[in-house]
Amino acid sequence: MKSKITIGGQAVIEGVMMRGPGYIATAVREPSGNIVVNKEPLASITDRYPFLKKPLIRGVVALVESLTYGLKALSFSAQAAGEGEEALSARDIAMTMVFSLGLAILLFVVIPTYAAKFMHSVTADARILNLMEGLLRLAIFIAYIYGISLMKDIQRVFQYHGAEHKTIHAFEAGAPLTVEHVRAYSTLHPRCGTNFLLIVMVVSIIVFAFLGWPDLWLRILSRILLLPVIAGISYEIIRYAGRSDKRWVSCAIAPGLWLQKLTTREPSDDQIEVAIRALEAVKPEEPAQLAEEVNANAG
Repeated sequence: MKSKITIGGQAVIEGVMMRGPGYIATAVREPSGNIVVNKEPLASITDRYPFLKKPLIRGVVALVESLTYGLKALSFSAQAAGEGEEALSARDIAMTMVFSLGLAILLFVVIPTYAAKFMHSVTADARILNLMEGLLRLAIFIAYIYGISLMKDIQRVFQYHGAEHKTIHAFEAGAPLTVEHVRAYSTLHPRCGTNFLLIVMVVSIIVFAFLGWPDLWLRILSRILLLPVIAGISYEIIRYAGRSDKRWVSCAIAPGLWLQKLTTREPSDDQIEVAIRALEAVKPEEPAQLAEEVNANAG
């Protein structure tokens, strides 16, 4: 029997973070070989302000909360794995998020938008220029993913990413959460963050195509201001894709699954064991809870 509960996750340093209906847990294998689990109640701002659950708005909120929880999980995993001395403070997390956002804007907004001005000698059609800019942005994104996938340390994180996906697949299929059963499932998952980012790239191409071709600073500003809109639209798309089994939806998300071949690797049994411990810590145990459907992105 397939579970109606939707669980999301993220690979961290020597471990996996899982997010369920009521809890978030990070399981990490320590240098000694033991698995340590940090479990906390899940508190979303949408519980206090229900209007934030509205379509388009909820996507932006989910993204910010996912980044916050993700950074906390990374901080814990670094400590548990012996690569960090102390946990990140709220200020550290905020500064890291600002820096990460700034770097993303530089790589995927400023550089391709600036480079696109040199294409003006080829055509004056604003839609074509915006399309070429979008394709350049997409190329930079894929090159970035490919580049980090070659790093040895990142490859190990990508193995845990594969373990996370396999474990979530097994849970959703109602299979026993044992290494033997989990290993049989795919490392690719339609709700993965890699899918989300690729959808963001495609949606941005479509949205920006209708903005004309103003001065450079206006183009950069418009793209930054529209980022929440694009994130909101992309969230609704991946949310729908994660629930649908229609053939055309499967075809539409296929490129995102192909891209996951770069961001996931086949995990070892030890890594799958860590992912199972994280999921077991957040899955509901009461029958009443099993009827509840909660949305969260796989990482």
